[in-house]
Amino acid sequence: MIVLRPSAERGHAQHGWLDSYHSFSFADYHDPAHMGFRALRVINEDRVQPGQGFAPHSHRDMEIITYVLAGALEHKDSLGNGSVMRYGDVQRMSAGTGITHSEYNHSKSEPVHLLQIWILPDKDGIAPGYEQRSFSVEDKRGRLCLIAAGGGRGNGVALQQDADVYAGILAAHERVLHALARRHAWLQVARGVVDLRGMRMVAGDGAAVSDETALEISGVAAESEFLLFDLA
Repeated sequence: MIVLRPSAERGHAQHGWLDSYHSFSFADYHDPAHMGFRALRVINEDRVQPGQGFAPHSHRDMEIITYVLAGALEHKDSLGNGSVMRYGDVQRMSAGTGITHSEYNHSKSEPVHLLQIWILPDKDGIAPGYEQRSFSVEDKRGRLCLIAAGGGRGNGVALQQDADVYAGILAAHERVLHALARRHAWLQVARGVVDLRGMRMVAGDGAAVSDETALEISGVAAESEFLLFDLA
């Protein structure tokens, strides 16, 4: 079973400095029909204006992934970490018992475009942690690149949950296959157009997948980029 979550039906918040679309209930946007999917709790598509950002704020007991699509975003946190994230960078922050962080766009002219993802951990009260890795276009082109994994398998950032996150970039008519084996999946299109089992999906669309043994994802437009979540 595949259920489409159209881009146009997402929640939307316009704060001037921040333009944000919510695939699931978040902050002032509440939709009982869209509270998350399996362990996946939040997918926010954010655009942060030049010279603006998220002031220091705190989280607990959440695995937070940042996937930058364009621009540069500076990260600082209460663990003493500091970095600048650009396209291809993936950040994992385990909030655990508590962490405070800020994210800021220092550019004077370019906005930052990113996906912020929250995944529920399989255990509360863990020590907070931070990890950042980079993945090139070639890592993702024509394939599924593991960017986050339960237990930190492969080169993906480590998640405290039985969940894997893949990124892919497909040209028109390219395709990838993914076996599910009694698991669930969520597909999120970041840019371009893809086809999922005959269902055309555009940027911002998501799809919940259950009771399927395999997925076939095909590129429709050139340089179509997506994230695939493999969930228990």
